[in-house]
This record gives sequence, structure tokens and C-alpha cells, in this order.
Amino acid sequence: MAVRVVVAEDEAIIRLDLKEILEEEGYEVVGETGRGDEAVQLVTDTKPDVVILDIKMPGKDGLAVAKAVTEERLAAVLILTAFSQRNLVDEAVDAGALAYLVKPFQKAELVPAIEMALGRFRQIRDLESDNRTLEDQLETRKMVDRAKDMLMDRHHMAANDAFSFIQRSAMRERLTMRVTAQRMLDGDLEPPVTGETPVV
Repeated sequence: MAVRVVVAEDEAIIRLDLKEILEEEGYEVVGETGRGDEAVQLVTDTKPDVVILDIKMPGKDGLAVAKAVTEERLAAVLILTAFSQRNLVDEAVDAGALAYLVKPFQKAELVPAIEMALGRFRQIRDLESDNRTLEDQLETRKMVDRAKDMLMDRHHMAANDAFSFIQRSAMRERLTMRVTAQRMLDGDLEPPVTGETPVV
């Protein structure tokens, strides 16, 4: 499946050149604009893989667009900068740009820059996904520990028995350990009065 691209560049001739090069290289240009204030909406509507942004555009500059796009993780951002704007590269990176090209650029430089932006974007998303998974695991562990402590205090269970009861209850109810632990803490799920774990 072709990589989807939005081009936001206020100079029509450069925009046309970019579109031609991209399509020759097998990319799919799903949107183009010469205005920064239209670029964010275009990215939101077309959901591209990468957005190529000129820094200087009417309506909103490329740095502001880059910030809006990257905060929502909408697409990888490649910034175009004129040679005289090299000092803006650091600002572009701060705004979330993952790669940049200095104009006038060579056709051979465009594809590597796009691939660099896409590669870095995937790494960031994978890292965030891993972090969310770790956070979920940590929250689950904390919740299960609290439920286990409650069972030990309130029902005088041994630690192993309390954990086993939570585990078996989760299997029986077809719920996650976290949800099961929460139900116990809420008082919706309790062991028999005798303190013995039920046979599942």
C-alpha cells in the first residue's frame, strides 16, 4: 500500500514539483495546500502517513502546523526550509519535525528524508505503545495487590490463597485480573464467609 502524503507549500511551482516527484516515486499525494491554516484540517481529514510542510506559509506557519500535527500524533512531519532559514531547524525539531530538507533540494534527497521521518514516527508510536502497556501492567499489579491485602485483612487468607482466589475468580467470570480486583475492592465479589476459596 502506497505511503499517503499531504503537501503544504505556498509556492505553487514547488508544490507541483513535489507532487510529481512523490507520485513518480510511488507515493500517494492525498492533499495539497498553500496555506498553513488549511494544512491541519487537511491532515485531519485525509489521515496521511507523512506531511511535508514549508516553514513560511500564509495563515499559519509550518512550525505551528507541525506542533498541532505532532501533538495529536496525526502523521510524521517533514519540514522544508530555505537555506537562509537554517537557524529554524532547531525550532522545527522542537515543534515535532522528524526530518527536514533545505531548499533548493535534489530529487534524490526527498525519499530518504521522507523515510527517515516515517521511521522515527513509527519508533515514537511503538515506544508510546510500550509505555502504555507497562503502565497498564503496573496499574493491574497495584490493583491486584490492594485486593489481595484486603482479602488477607478482612478474610484472614494467606497471601497465596488470596492471589489464587483473585486469579480463579477472573477466569470464572472471564474478566481481567484488574477488573476482578476492582470488583473485590468495590465489594461486588467476595469469598465465602468461611474464608475458604470456592472450587472453580
